[in-house]
Amino acid sequence: MDLSSLDIFLAVADHHSVTRAATAIGRVPSNVTIRIRQLEDDLGVLLFSRDGKKMTLTREGRVFLSYANRIRALALEARHAVSPPGPSGSLRLGSMESTAASRLPDVLARFNALWPSISLVLTMGSTRELVRGVLADELDCALIARPPMALASDRNRLDPELDQLDALPVYVEDLVLVLPLSHPEIETAADLKAGALAALEPGCTYRRVAEDWVRKSASVRTLELGSYHAIVASVSAGNAIGVMPKSVLDLMTWPCGIKTHDLGPVETLLVRRKNERSPAYDAFLDVLLKPKDDEAGFLRAG
Repeated sequence: MDLSSLDIFLAVADHHSVTRAATAIGRVPSNVTIRIRQLEDDLGVLLFSRDGKKMTLTREGRVFLSYANRIRALALEARHAVSPPGPSGSLRLGSMESTAASRLPDVLARFNALWPSISLVLTMGSTRELVRGVLADELDCALIARPPMALASDRNRLDPELDQLDALPVYVEDLVLVLPLSHPEIETAADLKAGALAALEPGCTYRRVAEDWVRKSASVRTLELGSYHAIVASVSAGNAIGVMPKSVLDLMTWPCGIKTHDLGPVETLLVRRKNERSPAYDAFLDVLLKPKDDEAGFLRAG
């Protein structure tokens, strides 16, 4: 048994799925499965009952969970006790509105709890604005969107700018068109019955992907709005179709029905200038990529 095995066990216990746990801790599902089986062999008990793809803790697994959290918390406490003082200063972070809403609240709360001596300044903007801010040294790093080549046109590609930046994939968003409930089912843009596409500002990657997809087969103008709530309101009123990540749509509750059409996955990248990183950036990256239970255990121990 080692700390890495405990991390994997805690991730599966939290997500109830090998696949979701593997995504959360940056491993392949087969490796997670093997490590769980090795841990069960080492302990001589089954830690999970397996119902299809769902992983549920057994009685022994629930007992072991308590010990695993305590061991992990003690390990983190020991690491912080012998490490030199943590980073301080400031970190200028840029983010798209969608990422800030659906991904960052928990990350920023954990970061602030772990590193209160770092002043994090959050700036919102479109992907285009954020890339320019990092290149101009107005931001230390930024979370931006990049569509896969299957969805990206030449004018959507950020490759020339990314050549000047270090880019690390951190999330994958499912991009969707949002349609009124009364809209007929669609397979291609030729099936669209709306005259407008509701989207954010021109520098938004999600907007450009949707515009490229829609305009392959349909003549649709773009209705520029200031927020995702305004987009859904416009769609609900039957005036337009909209575009947004599904993770943002899932945060919203609307009294009337809407439907969606998948446009495909879009990566969220953390970008910074090449060969420029700071202790504050490294601390943020560690929290961004680390499973939630790691810091939670440390805070309980503290």
